Amino acid sequence: MLTVLQSSPRVAPGLLSWEAWSALREASQVLVDEAGHPLLPALKAAGVEPVVVAAPADSASLAAFLSAAAADGSVVWLAPQGPVDPLLLAALSVPHQLLNGSPELPGAHLLDLVSIMDRLRVSCPWDREQTHSSLLRYLLEEAYEAAETIELGDLAGLREEIGDVMFQAFFHARIAAERPSDEGGFTIDDVADTLAAKLIRRHPHVFGSVTATSAADVNANWEEIKQAERVAKAALSGDSAAAEVTPSVLDGVPFGQPALSLAAQLQRRAKRAGITVPTDGGDSIGDALMALVARAREAGLDPELELRAVARRFADSVREQERTAGPAEK
Repeated sequence: MLTVLQSSPRVAPGLLSWEAWSALREASQVLVDEAGHPLLPALKAAGVEPVVVAAPADSASLAAFLSAAAADGSVVWLAPQGPVDPLLLAALSVPHQLLNGSPELPGAHLLDLVSIMDRLRVSCPWDREQTHSSLLRYLLEEAYEAAETIELGDLAGLREEIGDVMFQAFFHARIAAERPSDEGGFTIDDVADTLAAKLIRRHPHVFGSVTATSAADVNANWEEIKQAERVAKAALSGDSAAAEVTPSVLDGVPFGQPALSLAAQLQRRAKRAGITVPTDGGDSIGDALMALVARAREAGLDPELELRAVARRFADSVREQERTAGPAEK
């Protein structure tokens, strides 16, 4: 019987399942390639002495070698870390099993991104030169490209575009890690810790004792918590003037977002303070647009998405007219 033991480079050496340790201890022979293996120190510390062999490099020859070794006994092959070549398993001529000795936790593959980002920052001339400012346009572009896949219902494309958005987060964190913490430096782990703490803090109905039976309850709790955070942040910064300023429902609104989205967010915040926006147009185009945003909100619609949908239909109409127009009209 041959056991092909698969392990993950994303899991600390020695953190093996009970089934893996049982197979290793019960085997008549544990084989490992002479190139070495990260698990060797842990195995030797546990009293398991693998036999180091010069294993063939190609799958067919390795399969023949392992099949011969396991013909008369129970053998464990400590495969190189990572996925096992399916061609190897298909070519084995003895009873065998593939045993995943170090199952990964969800999110473990994010460690690959950390390693790749480190290498890009050091080895790629373009990546080396980037700054937070130079990457800003890509952060915005990638977010819009992800939004477009959602609008189109392209869920396969969303997988890729969400990855591009995620890459920007890793890139900015890698750049920030090059600065001391007292100069605003932080790591991707700091980002994760900050986000985790915020999510827990803002969901006391999930992680605490607060009761919320509806989405409206959640929103009310959310606003109270965010308001308390703004006051605490002002006090922590040591800015006494900022700490004494009356908190506003508009605090934290990013004014760099598209104008329609900005108008809608300002109106949502104003409504929480009991302030409403007239739905009839004023003296300027801007007033009229502000009123249209208010009408959209009253109808439960997002003005940005509504305009994007109409713009997309308009673009389709233009392309259709271009296809049907004669050469002279083009």
